[in-house]
Amino acid sequence: MRPSERAPDMLRPITLETRVNRYAEGSCLASFGHTRVLVTASVEEGVPPFLRGRGQGWVTAEYGMLPRATHTRGRREAAQGKQSGRTQEIQRLIGRSMRAVVDMKALGERQITLDCDVVQADGGTRTAAITGAWVALKLATDYLEAEGVIAASPILDQVAAVSCGVFNDVPVLDLDYEEDSSAEADANFVLTGAGDIVEIQATGEKRGFTQGEFEALFAHARKGIAELMAIQRAATA
Repeated sequence: MRPSERAPDMLRPITLETRVNRYAEGSCLASFGHTRVLVTASVEEGVPPFLRGRGQGWVTAEYGMLPRATHTRGRREAAQGKQSGRTQEIQRLIGRSMRAVVDMKALGERQITLDCDVVQADGGTRTAAITGAWVALKLATDYLEAEGVIAASPILDQVAAVSCGVFNDVPVLDLDYEEDSSAEADANFVLTGAGDIVEIQATGEKRGFTQGEFEALFAHARKGIAELMAIQRAATA
């Protein structure tokens, strides 16, 4: 039995609340159980120097945890003067995930920055950030299209992410902190609406895991992401 009493293939309660920031072109508060990530999408005219003059845009992401997102207060990374390796890895993952489903030519020479701030962490912050970031990105591009800034939507497909792991020798979906901190293995899956793989991160924590266990995790991830995408579509309808 899981600590949350969920079935092995059951997500935590999920909400994707939109338009939670009055100033951003797109915004979403993604809640995966007790994990909450606030995502804002900001549109800026112009692109990074390496893209100037190419007639295409760019989508990037920044990620951070608020000081009391966890059980004890953590120092702001800005106060330390540098980002941790974990922060850099996660924000690059979010950016890659979004760019996998965006037509940069259709976006034109403008950049969309997705700021993902973890308000409360209880496992799966990167997957909640990716799932919420797509919603904020979709709302921002819808705004640009409605304003006549772009001729057509640059969004090619959905993208969402979920964590899975082997807990007490059972493959399970959507780990909370209690499960994640003691799992034998854990993985993060990022998939598109077409079912294509953007990224899979899988690690044996207390032991290696078998091909059969990995296939069970992948099956759980496909089921969970299909459910998340239905919630994304409802949020952006």
